[in-house]
Amino acid sequence: MTGTVLISGASIAGPALAYWLGRHGFRPTIVEIAPALRTGGNAVDFRGPVHLGLLARMGVLDALREVQTGGTAMRFVTADGQRTMEMPADFAGGDIEILRGDLSRIFCAAAGEHTEYLFGDSIAALDETPGGVDVTFASGRQRTFDLVIGADGVHSNVRRLTFGPERQYVSHLGYYVAGWPMPNHLGLGRDTLGHNTPGRLASIGGDHRDPAQAGAFVVFASPELSYDRYDLDAQKQLVRERFADLGWEVPRMLAALDTADDLYFDQICRVDIEPWSRGRIALVGDAACGATIGGMGNGTALVAAYTLAGELAAAGGDHTVAFPRYEDRISRFAKRAQKGGAGAGRFLAPKTAHGLAIRNWLHNRGWFMTMTYKIAGDRSSGIDLPTYPETESRAGRTGRPGEPLSGASRPPRP
Repeated sequence: MTGTVLISGASIAGPALAYWLGRHGFRPTIVEIAPALRTGGNAVDFRGPVHLGLLARMGVLDALREVQTGGTAMRFVTADGQRTMEMPADFAGGDIEILRGDLSRIFCAAAGEHTEYLFGDSIAALDETPGGVDVTFASGRQRTFDLVIGADGVHSNVRRLTFGPERQYVSHLGYYVAGWPMPNHLGLGRDTLGHNTPGRLASIGGDHRDPAQAGAFVVFASPELSYDRYDLDAQKQLVRERFADLGWEVPRMLAALDTADDLYFDQICRVDIEPWSRGRIALVGDAACGATIGGMGNGTALVAAYTLAGELAAAGGDHTVAFPRYEDRISRFAKRAQKGGAGAGRFLAPKTAHGLAIRNWLHNRGWFMTMTYKIAGDRSSGIDLPTYPETESRAGRTGRPGEPLSGASRPPRP
């Protein structure tokens, strides 16, 4: 198989899809608006036999374990430091937790020589023809691909260009989140310390690599806001306005925000779109079924990438057959996982004092935590994935598409 596939996004879903496509003989190209792979980032997790099984089949599980964070315990305290609730490290960390930047780097290395990367560029226009998709890039270059896949997150550019404005498919779930680096003045290890007031959470987590550094993270309840996603100063001002009156460690957090050149700010939202494809263009990962926090988006992206590539291979590259089969196989699984995102804001920052008290009481009870783990396990493992013959025959080997594959069972280190 020699079909050309353009993938937008080099975070998680994009490199995973490129890996599996290359194993099936396709020729993937990844375009990424950032000038290089992003480093650091928040910690993400995988859990259950489905996620870990696919990571093992990609040959990256050992590499991920070498740089895993070990999980992050969460402690919630009052303004004067009294503990109100504590969550164990594996509650948010699953079976393996890793910084997003490390995960992206390892996935891109696994995609190997069969993937072309176009950093510092993005898709400006898509024009489908009977023979392919004519792509105009922001840089002005023009190329034609057999297929185009949007793996570019909840604010997907490919989805906007193909299906229409974001407001048609993205639902605001009542909260915003922000994160930025700061000094580790509390001497935190791998744990996170958080403080709530109704509708707000301020937390500080130790850096898993540098004990002198920490990460600030805040959540606040709010109706949908209008702001420029590319205006860093405007986003900082929104955070300051919401937290300026809060005590605890917040003044130091906001002081660090003033000089931070790296800020993550977004709404907690959910993506709902059907179908996930139109003609030769399809969506994968958060672009198709994302939830900002708590929706197991990384595990779903992994499953989706494997399935999309496998169905394209099984259909001999015929997207009219492969795209509907791909969606039919995993859409119910993805939507079950996505449900966790609906309650993320309410868990992190209940809107009332009564809601905070109930959350703390429940999560300090062993029986409730057991039930919560079971629900998470069911959502991450509730699917039976087929084995696609071509992938199975090439498992653990790397090489150029169209050539016999050989080599080590693990991807080269970047």
